[in-house]
Amino acid sequence: MSQTVELAKALINLQSETPNDAGCQDLISKQLESHGFIREQLDYGDTKNLWLRRGNSEPLFVFLGHTDVVPTGPVELWNSPPFEATIKDGLLYGRGSADMKSSIAAMITACQQFVEQQPDHKGSIAFLITSDEEGPATDGTVKVIEALTQRGDKVDWCLVGEPSSDQKLGDAIRVGRRGSLNGKLIVNGIQGHVAYPHKAENPIHRFAPALDQLVNETWDNGNEFFPATSFQISNIKGGAGAENIIPGNLEVDFNFRYSTELTADQIKQRVETILQKHNINYDLSWRLSGAPFLTTEKTLINATQAALFNVMGAEAEASTAGGTSDGRFIAPYGIEVVELGPINESIHKINEHVLVKDIGLLADIYRVILERLLVLK
Repeated sequence: MSQTVELAKALINLQSETPNDAGCQDLISKQLESHGFIREQLDYGDTKNLWLRRGNSEPLFVFLGHTDVVPTGPVELWNSPPFEATIKDGLLYGRGSADMKSSIAAMITACQQFVEQQPDHKGSIAFLITSDEEGPATDGTVKVIEALTQRGDKVDWCLVGEPSSDQKLGDAIRVGRRGSLNGKLIVNGIQGHVAYPHKAENPIHRFAPALDQLVNETWDNGNEFFPATSFQISNIKGGAGAENIIPGNLEVDFNFRYSTELTADQIKQRVETILQKHNINYDLSWRLSGAPFLTTEKTLINATQAALFNVMGAEAEASTAGGTSDGRFIAPYGIEVVELGPINESIHKINEHVLVKDIGLLADIYRVILERLLVLK
């Protein structure tokens, strides 16, 4: 069994449900401090944030990852205990195996091999590892990059180990992400008896025409990098629990995944225009999970594509699909960001898994990226 696989198993065995790190960052530090990385903790609240850096010169290459994982769901539905890494039929099972402890293991061994071969490499290498990516993400990467910037640590390139691959390892890389804007709407009505609707106002009925317009609205047509903006209802709740009561209010949670064709403020304005058009009495609050970003500079992208061709024999599709990632906190600082990790088919699911053979290949890819960027020519 390869060192990278053994390290991935050790990380999976630590029950690090967000925001608990459960000792993962200590394990990571132990692996890298012996190779010249200096440890610093930049913790905020209940979130543990690890900053490991080797070297002081520019350019600075950063591996970005998270040790926290989502809850397991019903443990009895797993084929093996979710926090006991298990290999069966060429697959490594366990919560976090794909998202993203195998990537972290690959990052570590890639760095170990690289610095052993290139002890006098140019620039610096760093790890930014948080325990608050799967949760609110308020005290993790967003706080660390702000602190690093304030003290003058300039990051040039950032590789995020999120599971970007679709059908096979390295068939897709993320060069950007859509923005994510959440809304919580309360439609105010008047509660009453269903037999006397003229004495009440049904918020569900009032909202229905507006909902139809929101669902069928063309928000934009996307562009060459992003699909069209989408609107989705995620939760809806109304009613007093009795079949003969008209509810007094309706609660609606919704989300926009939006492209660079729109801003969050433009979306907000258009939603409120629609609600006002339908004479709805409402309260509406917004939460921006992240603005859209796109890496247009090609240095990191080209190095990643070259490494994929070297190891896998093919380049990747450059994509902006998927959910949000902590890359959204890095890109606004003018940093080149690429996301590359294992196949994402099983992430957040029961029996999450990753191909064992892909773990070692991912380490090779990461190492070649470092060679492309940091080897003195």
